[in-house]
Amino acid sequence: MGLQEKVANEPMLVYHFDIDGDDFSSAGQASVVIKNNLRQLGLSPEIIKRVSISMYEGEINMVIHAKGGTADVKVYEDCIEIILADKGPGIKDIEQAMQEGFSTASDTTRSLGFGAGMGLPNMKRYSDEMHIDSVVDVGTTVTMKINIA
Repeated sequence: MGLQEKVANEPMLVYHFDIDGDDFSSAGQASVVIKNNLRQLGLSPEIIKRVSISMYEGEINMVIHAKGGTADVKVYEDCIEIILADKGPGIKDIEQAMQEGFSTASDTTRSLGFGAGMGLPNMKRYSDEMHIDSVVDVGTTVTMKINIA
């Protein structure tokens, strides 16, 4: 790989957020910041919507299931990469967790209107690529890519 190719693959912008666990009032703040920043960059409303929904769902999942984590967003010329990482309990059965309506959220969380089992399916639906790396009792990293061009 030549130097020009390396430079072309470097992100134009990088954002990092710490997601506070067990705090539903602050969940979604990172996705709002990203939405505003992408709007300032002049990206299309459709791209902004897809990034915002994907991030919000991931943030909520980290609050519900993992007591928080981190969100890193990298803006490239041709795509936006979102990396959500936590040190929560991990996902025991990823295939099952991807089914709409499946949830391991507590009754308390559900009584607050969260935990309907749509987080991961929505993240997949609104991203062009999604990869889940999860180890039980270690944590989960979800990487999503949303194409700009």
